[in-house]
Amino acid sequence: MTLAEKSKELANLARIGKLKAETGTPSEIKGLLTSGTERLADARNGSLALSSRFDLAYNAAHSFSLAALRWHGYRSDNRYLVFQALPHTLGLPASVWRVLAKAHEIRNVAEYEGHFDADANLLQSLIEATELVRAAAVVLPLLPEN
Repeated sequence: MTLAEKSKELANLARIGKLKAETGTPSEIKGLLTSGTERLADARNGSLALSSRFDLAYNAAHSFSLAALRWHGYRSDNRYLVFQALPHTLGLPASVWRVLAKAHEIRNVAEYEGHFDADANLLQSLIEATELVRAAAVVLPLLPEN
């Protein structure tokens, strides 16, 4: 999918109210990438509890995904949509955002119902998916300063 096709998909999501058009700033994107990088590194720390590592990896994935969405000039109030947009923001396959969607579901149940239901295999899949998002996000060209 070309950049023009990706932009068209994002514009369509904005047209129907799923995204908001809003120019990202270089400092905002840099901050999101830094936050994601630090959290992903911490998620690999085996001395932390599985639930903590999961939370760190999930939030790292969200930071990288949001950085990509902001780079394209959009914002979302929906965390899930930030992951769903990955084929359009970073050209990543649906298999990546499906892992992140599953992590989002588990995160919501843990956050709102107090029940954490993930294992080491899912954590590893989440870390691997997050690394793919990171690798694609950190090579986006720098935005010009406004």
